[in-house]
Amino acid sequence: MKYLTEYRDAKLVQATLREIERTVTRPWVLMEICGGQTHSIVRHGLDQLLPEQIELVHGPGCPVCVTPLEQIDRALAIASRPDVIFTSYGDMLRVPGTGRDLFAVRAAGGDVRVVYSPLDAVKIAQENPQKQIVFFAIGFETTAPANAMSVLQAQALGLDNFSILVSHVCVPPAMHAILGSPHNRVQGFLAAGHVCSVMGYWEYPPIAAQYGVPIVVTGFEPLDLAQGILSLVRLLEAGQTGVVNAYGRAVTLEGNRAAQDVISRVFTVRDRKWRGIGEIPDSGWGLREEFAAFDAERRFSLEEIHTEESPLCIAGEILQGLKKPIDCPAFGTLCTPEQPLGATMVSSEGACAAYYRYRGDLLLERA
Repeated sequence: MKYLTEYRDAKLVQATLREIERTVTRPWVLMEICGGQTHSIVRHGLDQLLPEQIELVHGPGCPVCVTPLEQIDRALAIASRPDVIFTSYGDMLRVPGTGRDLFAVRAAGGDVRVVYSPLDAVKIAQENPQKQIVFFAIGFETTAPANAMSVLQAQALGLDNFSILVSHVCVPPAMHAILGSPHNRVQGFLAAGHVCSVMGYWEYPPIAAQYGVPIVVTGFEPLDLAQGILSLVRLLEAGQTGVVNAYGRAVTLEGNRAAQDVISRVFTVRDRKWRGIGEIPDSGWGLREEFAAFDAERRFSLEEIHTEESPLCIAGEILQGLKKPIDCPAFGTLCTPEQPLGATMVSSEGACAAYYRYRGDLLLERA
């Protein structure tokens, strides 16, 4: 149990793992949706400590990883303009576009700044009226309320130099895409607690019923995840579907209605392309027409963008649970955090980054 030596509730996790071993009688493939869950699983070695019948695969719940290459290239084009201060969360600066990243733009003289909130970008807009301030608004449902609030705040302040480059995606349509694929292997889901704390989990029972799979809402600590896996295994072994909320301390069925109201006030549902996966209908948000003045894609006239992914990168298959980072021939050799081929190697929630950071034994096997 070397992986759990630093975890305070290691004994409870070990007891839960023993209960999983007593319960499971056949192989099951389970997917954790969130990249934060992936990092917790790999860091603490839960996937290594589970009975061999349980296989964990990693889902598309890393917003940096699924931001399409075209959108990265749009960000690079905007950030390169001398009249722009481009703001973003730090994760995005290392994500490779076509031939460069935001760090390269900054090194070439572009004003690219890391912020910790979209409201920081609004403040920068107030302080720099002679510049256009753009915030790279990526994320799942968890970051959407704050991004929506930044638009409302900019509107209230009368800022005509603030806009956001929107790349918002939503979890339930991605689950539909995975389960509806002819190549799907997933038999049960661990749903992301932080997404459900905002949106609730009322959207999940129809998914469970349509595809005949159980879904367990859980958190991010090893104990949360182990207990979530136990709940999934019990449902699967009993031949049951449905949704279980194993994260009741943070999640309710209906979610945060105030946050949902802010999202629906500013954003509208639209089709979104997911990097490595392709377009998923009604899988994201864009700004409503009444907020078009704050849409960076409309504000800046960009030429048509042509992109080309590295043929060596299998991130799309990893994000769909079809392969794991170690299955990629470039992992740890041609693709490293210093020289990434895809976003999954540089994002703090990327599966490849988790394997690279916490599975040194795999790198030694490659050597």
